[in-house]
Amino acid sequence: MNIRNFCIIAHIDHGKSTLADRFLELTNTVEKRKMKAQLLDQMELERERGITIKMAPVRMMYHSHRGHPERSEGSRDPSARLQDDEKNQKFVLNLIDTPGHSDFSYEVSRALHAVEGAILLVDATQGIQAQTLANLRAAEAAGLTIIGALNKVDLNPPGMDDLTLELAELIHAEPDEIHRVSGKTGQGVEQLLQAVVEKIPPPSIRVNPRNNPRESAMPARALVFDSFYDNHKGIVASVRVMNGIFLGGKETIFVATERKWKPKEIGIFAPQCTPKETLEEGEIGYIATGVKDVEDIKIGDTAIQGVREPDMSLLLAGYKEPSPVVFISFYPEDADEHEELGKALQKLRLTDSAMTIEPDANEVLGRGFKVGFLGSLHFEIIAERLKREFDIGVSTTFPSVAYRVKIKGEWSVITNPMDLPPDAEIVEEPIVRVEILIPETHVNSFFGFQEHFRFGAIETETQGKRMLIRAMMPLSELMSDFDDKLKSATQGYASFSYEVAGYERADMVRVDFLVAGAIIPGMSRLFHKSTFEKEARKTVERLKELLSRQQFAQAIQASALGRIIARENIPALSKNVTGHLYGGDRTRKMKLWKKQKRGKEKLKERAHVEITPEVFRELLKK
Repeated sequence: MNIRNFCIIAHIDHGKSTLADRFLELTNTVEKRKMKAQLLDQMELERERGITIKMAPVRMMYHSHRGHPERSEGSRDPSARLQDDEKNQKFVLNLIDTPGHSDFSYEVSRALHAVEGAILLVDATQGIQAQTLANLRAAEAAGLTIIGALNKVDLNPPGMDDLTLELAELIHAEPDEIHRVSGKTGQGVEQLLQAVVEKIPPPSIRVNPRNNPRESAMPARALVFDSFYDNHKGIVASVRVMNGIFLGGKETIFVATERKWKPKEIGIFAPQCTPKETLEEGEIGYIATGVKDVEDIKIGDTAIQGVREPDMSLLLAGYKEPSPVVFISFYPEDADEHEELGKALQKLRLTDSAMTIEPDANEVLGRGFKVGFLGSLHFEIIAERLKREFDIGVSTTFPSVAYRVKIKGEWSVITNPMDLPPDAEIVEEPIVRVEILIPETHVNSFFGFQEHFRFGAIETETQGKRMLIRAMMPLSELMSDFDDKLKSATQGYASFSYEVAGYERADMVRVDFLVAGAIIPGMSRLFHKSTFEKEARKTVERLKELLSRQQFAQAIQASALGRIIARENIPALSKNVTGHLYGGDRTRKMKLWKKQKRGKEKLKERAHVEITPEVFRELLKK
């Protein structure tokens, strides 16, 4: 069987899903009457936002129109052992459509380990962007064959020849090897698919290089590169078979979790789940586990058949646990919905293993759950799905990151600023390595932009008509409206990508915010000592703008280091209680004014000011 496994990688919104639609049409994988835009994007949210959130594998059958040069079967060069059947040039193409946003780079990394090649897609109207470079480096590190392609050429944007040269130099190819396609019109799509057949090696080269006897003696092994939940089949693992043949109903083991089970069903994505008796070496498909506990399956794990006990030496290379970097607590608006909220989050986690969930509690908001995310977009997606799919109203805390704290010689990790003790000896904050790609015409804009954030170790490199800026910065700064600020400063021309680089010592100060004398749950934050007073004042001023006036006066305060460092007042709503009086003695009016004053004092004593999720989202903007 002639198999080619490949994925499409690109910066967000460069047309990956639209190109995948054309592939499906060209190979007749989906009938024309059933085709719709962004077919592989299954969630409504993906269609509305125009982005891919979950990777999507699909199997296509393609009849090549050109024969291949004869290869010597005895050649020692693995790349020369391409199968060539002159009578039947039929190929199985397994495509994985991947997300383009930095928050979902973990999913992309899993997809790269499941294929032999990648189409690096660049929007001809926008050019090479930061995530293009990040995905390219990841694909090269995985040893993939890269095919370059420019998309949206039907728009005939200026400078396309220069961009072709730039992309060719980037992937170490000749300019005539860069394909010009249009995912919208289908221009050049068949030639690109033919290049996939001709240039991307078959899976045998990767799974068993040089016919290694040790690899041949391996039990059946498959890489779990994704998963989703089915009410009847339990957790369904998307797998790439690396060794041997997988059979339905045969005992299978997840190596990392040491979980044993028997598959309820195995099959392929066509693009719907289509049952099949076996999955052979090199194929991409699914295994319905019947397992319903999300802890029993890990993305990146290895599934094996043919052994009785799990053996860590059989674990495929590249297994890595996802590491959440942003933590936000969710509390149900109705305390009686605590259990429903927990069940909803667990169901979402069945389709998104990168989330972490643990119980949380707050004196004011009650019981809730602290959820870990891979970034701010990841949080937005889950919060929106929680609202749409489960109709549960929630309150959220302000996003925080994980700090390392040394107390009395012992290190611990805190994700809630309220947990930072005053006697902490050392505080370390997470640092990210950021790459910003800016056209030369907008480089000067960066120098005004960088004043808003704590950049360090800035390096610059010229890449054609663009400037690549590398820098280190705190993760907490990146979460504070960094993307919007960057786009505003550069008129939308700059792009960025990032990766967590470790921890650095930082002089942090905890700031608590109070309204009407009560600390606002979830709003306490850690600021750097150089900026905490300035940031506290900004937050207090923003709260004054965002909070509604009440029947009583509201004092908004910021407290740090044992003192009040900022204050604003929201005056009480006023009502003319004496408007109905006409003439008479002034004492009648005085009595009504005093009664009104006493009423407002009582209201103030019982006052409870609710901070809505919308207020938290607005406060996120720097």
